[in-house]
Amino acid sequence: MRIFKSKWFAKFARKERITDAKLCEAIRNAEQGIVDADYGGGVIKQRIARPNEGKSGGYRSIVIFRRGELSFFVYGFAKNEQDNIDESDERDFKELAKIVLALSDAELKTLVDSGKYVEVDGNDPSEEL
Repeated sequence: MRIFKSKWFAKFARKERITDAKLCEAIRNAEQGIVDADYGGGVIKQRIARPNEGKSGGYRSIVIFRRGELSFFVYGFAKNEQDNIDESDERDFKELAKIVLALSDAELKTLVDSGKYVEVDGNDPSEEL
């Protein structure tokens, strides 16, 4: 499983002190079928706990997800700042999912090299996500 975060999400995660380990944990949960919301079309919502707190008042992340293959953290928000994404956001994320889930390894490398996406550190190859 390869896990990426968009440039925007990387900045959000850094500001909110969301670690790559927390992102990997959210994907491990999704791989086990523990998904907070499935919007369809490869778009899911996962909750991420605030540092030293629980998930209920924490962050929500929109993830483009294909089980066993790819995950892209593309949007995040604090629960106390936004309740959910709206229908137009959901539609836009589904369109983005069609594009990024079809990327080749070479195209992914180009996106990472250009700084548009960052591959998440902490993927332990000996650990199945």
